[in-house]
Amino acid sequence: MPKNKRPVPRKSANSPELKDEQQTTELCALALDLADESAGADIVAASTREELAQKHIDFQRLLRRLLAQGKNEVLYGAIELAREESLDGYRYLRNAVEEGAANLILRRDNAPDLEIDAFAIPVFVHSQGGLDPAADFQDSDAYEALLHSFTDAGLESPKAQVVLVSHAYDLSEMARITYGQLQAMVREAAHSLTDKKIAAAPALERSLAAGWSATSFGPDDTAVELRFLLGFAMKRADDAFYKVPAGEKAADAYFAKRAAAYQKWTEQHAPLVARCLGRARGANPALTLNFLYQDLFFGARAQGQAEYDMLGLLSTLNQALAGHDPAALRAVIAPGGDDDEPALRVQLSHGDTVLVSVDKPLDPAAALDLALEDLADALSSLGVTDMSVSEDPLP
Repeated sequence: MPKNKRPVPRKSANSPELKDEQQTTELCALALDLADESAGADIVAASTREELAQKHIDFQRLLRRLLAQGKNEVLYGAIELAREESLDGYRYLRNAVEEGAANLILRRDNAPDLEIDAFAIPVFVHSQGGLDPAADFQDSDAYEALLHSFTDAGLESPKAQVVLVSHAYDLSEMARITYGQLQAMVREAAHSLTDKKIAAAPALERSLAAGWSATSFGPDDTAVELRFLLGFAMKRADDAFYKVPAGEKAADAYFAKRAAAYQKWTEQHAPLVARCLGRARGANPALTLNFLYQDLFFGARAQGQAEYDMLGLLSTLNQALAGHDPAALRAVIAPGGDDDEPALRVQLSHGDTVLVSVDKPLDPAAALDLALEDLADALSSLGVTDMSVSEDPLP
């Protein structure tokens, strides 16, 4: 007689696994509804507006609770579920989770609310032989001056309190920081700024545990490495410094002023950042820095990753160009990767001979037209003018 199959254990109605599944579905469903409704917000009825407002409250309450509890499986699971259902819903949910993970509102009795954000600054470091890990943030005077520069130079409000991690994170270290871990780090930073007692910071310590990834640079090699400054800024939630004006022109002027202040900071304080980063391992210890824009943690990480990927693509294409006239080559941009990790593939050919095919990862939430425009600009910078886009994958 055939043996009966062992029954699959049923999940208890109160099991943590079932609760996680329910919260994953609930968070995704709320995000999909909010994304759909926000797209047509101008034409919805008053009753629908009230329902939408309540859904927004429910969504934020659930999101804050999941972040505080470090429910990474639920958060990442809901984002993937939304991606399968709707690109707009996926964008809405991912943006909300990323912003929520990097932010915390501190409610106080008989005092204004405080707000703390986790920000990061990506910087590309050019050196001979690569950065020396032993010299990372060893200059205490430079660190103190750099810390004060964020408020003195207008990157943050003059009334803000800023904490800067005394370590330059590499891309792998940044990639390991999850939504829940970042929220825990934000809470630890808030505690350090509001409580005089010294407390342990396990989430921050975990982010530093692995250290930089090993590199293969020789002492005479020209190295380009990506590092991130990571900090936390706490201020009153109603601080006028961060309030964006309502009018379009006024808002543009506000952001232009902030951008100009940041550009000036990069020019004036690059030597301080270089001192904090230490020295190169080659005979010439000097460092040359190229800054990307300051942003909230996940925005800065994505910005750095995208630029890092582009530099890798340009390096590969440059090697393939050796001995060829770029104007005589043809470039085709086509879909690459797979559903889980989409990419844009660039194939460079001379006549019927394929010189190289290289993929650049594509953020599922990114606008395709902008991604194609960036690749076209990159190819143009190499002197390639014959370009086309294929909707079908290349053979």
